[in-house]
Order: sequence, then C-alpha cells, then structure tokens
Amino acid sequence: MASEKVTQLIEDVKGLTVLELSELVKALEEEFGVSAAAPMAMMAAPAAGPAEEAEEQTEFDVILTGAGDQKIKVIKVVRELTGLGLKEAKALVDEAPKPVKEAATKEEAADIKAKIEEVGGSVEVK
Repeated sequence: MASEKVTQLIEDVKGLTVLELSELVKALEEEFGVSAAAPMAMMAAPAAGPAEEAEEQTEFDVILTGAGDQKIKVIKVVRELTGLGLKEAKALVDEAPKPVKEAATKEEAADIKAKIEEVGGSVEVK
C-alpha cells in the first residue's frame, strides 16, 4: 500500500541506532520547525478523557454573586425560590456571594440562575 520510497525509508529508519534516531528527530524538528513532543502529548490526552466523563457532576450549588441595581426584585425572587422570610432573603442578598440553593439538579440550577439574572442579579453555578 505504501509507495516503494516510503517502504524503503521505513526500512532505513528501522536500521538506525537509538542515538542516530535521536539525531534524526532533532534534525527533522529543526528542518520543519516542529516538535515531536507535542503530537505525543496530544495522543496521550484522550486516554484520560473517558475517566473524567464517567464522573459527570449531578449536583450544583447556585451562588448569588451580586444583586445588580434591582436589589428589591432580586430579594423577591430569592424569597420565592427559597421560601425565606423578607429579613433572611434581604440578608442573603446583602451578604452576596452567598449560596441560594445547594445540591440542585442541573435543570433546577439553570432555572434559578435564569430567574435571578432576569431581574438583574448575577449568579454562579458550581
């Protein structure tokens, strides 16, 4: 399948010593302005990917990071979402960054974030 020229080159490389092979790699890197280390690192990275994907986050903390210029509206939304009284909701907003909801589902966290941002507050989901 490979051309005769490529096959011959492969045979020549097989016959090199480790020192000669190292010199060849350095010469190719200098000639073409590339590094042989980068492709090797990229090839190793996908191996770690599936392990990280297996532990997908299922619980999220919704943290109020600021009330913006519509503080009263944000307090009302926080009261609605948490069931806190006026004093407690105001304290939560005044002391931002504070968690509004901990261990929320992904959908619930997105919903809370949307409601608070709609009235001018800023939220971070962790």
